Formats: sequence, C-alpha cells, structure tokens
Amino acid sequence: MLSFPNAKINIGLLITGKRPDGYHDLETVFYPVGVRDALELVQCSEEQSTLHISGLPLVQDKESNLVWRAYKLLQAKLPRIGPLAVYLHKIIPMGAGLGGGSADAAFMLRMLNQYFQLNLSAGHLEAFALELGSDCPFFISNRPAFAAGRGEKLEPMPLDLSAYDIQVVYPDISISTARAFAGVEPKPAAFDLRGLPDLPITAWRDQVFNDFEASLFPQYPLLRQIKDELYAGGALYASLSGSGSALYGIFERGKNAVAHIQDKISSPCTSFLSPGNKKIM
Repeated sequence: MLSFPNAKINIGLLITGKRPDGYHDLETVFYPVGVRDALELVQCSEEQSTLHISGLPLVQDKESNLVWRAYKLLQAKLPRIGPLAVYLHKIIPMGAGLGGGSADAAFMLRMLNQYFQLNLSAGHLEAFALELGSDCPFFISNRPAFAAGRGEKLEPMPLDLSAYDIQVVYPDISISTARAFAGVEPKPAAFDLRGLPDLPITAWRDQVFNDFEASLFPQYPLLRQIKDELYAGGALYASLSGSGSALYGIFERGKNAVAHIQDKISSPCTSFLSPGNKKIM
C-alpha cells in the first residue's frame, strides 16, 4: 500500500494565550499543499516490523519517528495489527513549519486503518492522531480548516485556492518550535480568520498575519528577504508558514517567482511549486 503524505501551510497564525499546561492557544488556517513524502506498507514475513527511511536525513531515532510511533500506538490498542515493513521517503523538510512529520503520522494511521480493515471512524483516527501531535488530526480529513486551541480544534473552511499557484521556499534553516514560541507575546486575535474565504486575497497582506514573523525575522534576516522577494516577484500574499522556516507566496496561476527568488537570494533555498488544489488526499 502506497500513499503520499502532503504538507500544509498556515494562512495567518495568531498566538492568543498561554495555557496552564505549557502550550499556547492559537488561531490559524491550515491549508494542504502538494509537497509530498512517500509512505509504503509492505507485508512482512518477519516477526518484527521494520522502518526504512530514505530521502532527507532525519536526526531522530526510530522510536521517536512519528510514523513508527503511530504504528506502535495503534498496535498497542489493537493487537491484531501485524508486522509490516514500512518505507518512508522524506521530501518535506523538517523544522520548516510545513507539518511533514505530522502528515506522515496521520497518513500512517489512515493506511493502517485501511490495510487491516479496522473500520475506525475519522473521529477515532483524529483522537489517536492527537496523541501524536497537535496538528496531526488535521491530516486525517486533510481539508482546509480553521484551527484553534493547540491546533486540534478544527472547523472545516470553504477556502478554495485552486485558481492560484502556491510557491513554497525553504531556506536551509531549522527553527525549533520552543524557540519560536519563546519570542511571541500572546494577544487577542485582531482578525477572525474564519472570515478569510470572504476576504479578497488582495486584502490579505494588510489583515492576515503570522505572529512568529515579528520575533523570527530579526533573528533570521534571510526569512524577511525571502518574503520581500516573493512580493517583488508578484505574490498576491506571502507569509511564513507555522513557526518557520519555510515561507510561501500565493500567485496567479503560472506567475510564480522561482527564477526571481533564485536570482535575488544568495543563500541556498529549495523551492516547491504546488497548484492551490481544493482537494489533496
């Protein structure tokens, strides 16, 4: 069984409070984009399951890998899940704010549900996903959604960017989530992101913000430069995704800024072009 876990971007990210459990309350819009890993499950003749990783190198050990943790989580609760050979090919960069690890974990849960005919509902899968990470539940339905709480309180959103291209730019910078949150001061949301579908995309630049940019851009000037170049290259809207370090620009179809950015940015960056598909599964 083969699937292709996709990344997400955050359209707006507002840190609205600090919680007693140490987490932060936030409001954001998750939107799926077509930057993808590859995940395959193969029947295993051995008694023990195996995990094989290729593509981008990972610093974590197998026990910490979210795909492996997803497998062990379901196996502990549903012993009829048997041994598998699992192959993960990483394309989505880590520490980029694109949710690659969370997507891999959620897709693993979905695939196990199908492979072993567990008949778990989407709600059950989302509950398991939440045990693995705050934004993992989003990738179970994998549809545009307004997210609140830690990112786990999801409301479907009728946001359609299919008329646009989304250009994702990843500089070779990894930003820890803890460091990113340490630099933000929670405050009430100045704009209700649930109104995003009714706001013309040309107005997003002045009303839709990522709170991490104020503290991270002074620390990492390259991030500010990339955002500026996305706008200079014709983006209708550009932003940091999550807590970074990836940024994205939303362009009219066929007018992405790949060549423009590569000419202007001296540091190495990786660019991904994704049509703004309404449905990515």
